[in-house]
Amino acid sequence: MTKIKKNQTKVVKIGNVTIGGNNPVAVQSMANTDTRDPKSTIQQIKRLEKAGCEIVRLAVPDEKAAKSIAKIKPKVSIPIVADIHFDYKLALEALKSGADKIRINPGNIGEQWKVKEVVKECKKRRVPIRIGVNIGSLEPEAEKKYGRTPKAMVASALKNIKILEELNFRNIVISLKASDVLRTVEAYRLLSKRVNYPLHLGITEAGTPKSGIIKSSVGLGILLYESIGDTVRVSLTADPEEEVRVAWEILKSLGLRQKGATLISCPTCGRTEIDLIKLANLVESKITAIDKPITVAVMGCIVNGPGEAKEADIGIAGGKKSGVIFKKGKILKTVPEDKLLSELLKEIKAF
Repeated sequence: MTKIKKNQTKVVKIGNVTIGGNNPVAVQSMANTDTRDPKSTIQQIKRLEKAGCEIVRLAVPDEKAAKSIAKIKPKVSIPIVADIHFDYKLALEALKSGADKIRINPGNIGEQWKVKEVVKECKKRRVPIRIGVNIGSLEPEAEKKYGRTPKAMVASALKNIKILEELNFRNIVISLKASDVLRTVEAYRLLSKRVNYPLHLGITEAGTPKSGIIKSSVGLGILLYESIGDTVRVSLTADPEEEVRVAWEILKSLGLRQKGATLISCPTCGRTEIDLIKLANLVESKITAIDKPITVAVMGCIVNGPGEAKEADIGIAGGKKSGVIFKKGKILKTVPEDKLLSELLKEIKAF
């Protein structure tokens, strides 16, 4: 099996999660609760943790939100990233409240002394800064020179990096996001040749799950295959837990991470004599809670069953209103269609 070798970027520690270097690509998401409501935010973060989220970002629109981080942090087990825009005071308050990382562009803070204050606190607390460049908010000079292009995105990132490096701060993570897949991919390719800071990947404003999962999978898949990327966020107009599930599926499909069960199932065809679509969906819903790193196959017929799914740890293949259960390509037994799911789950439990 082809193994993707990650680019050797600088190692950066975000709370209890380390990215860069040989560390695995970390999965993150952003809470959509009001940060000023600690109770609901804690509840959502706990659900995200259960889904496999390893880093969570919180919106910090005002001082109350920044101070709420102090109430949230002790109740959760994953690092918190404070999402700051423009106001350096909010960055300072979030750091004081225990944020493990801040997302703020130094070029947007204002006077140099304000940047120095933020950098000073980040150094003191050993907290990294994520420079987040979005195509919709480029540095004016970069946009004027290059237009809304990957080159402009990279130029914006490099300007912000320079501001921090001139203050002897190199605890940096960078993201370059557009809703357009090709511009995002090209921007990351260009930047990865210029710097060795860890890169946070994402296709921003990717859309609803119907289209956003496809865009994110294509964009992130290309970059990760090219060894670019140290942490990912799938940006969907959906529950953040769905973002986490999709991120894991992308990483699992590339052999970069393994978490829980993986489903493979064949397309329907004229040979299928069981309700394959219903069965595959039921199996998928049941195995999401399984922590075992196993591959489960749901195949429509004997022709495409144990043979083509030989590498699956366990699976089922349909027959005429019945089916077989197999392990590593070896048939164990034949069962009626209405018993296929329950018998499969028994075998998975015993695996």
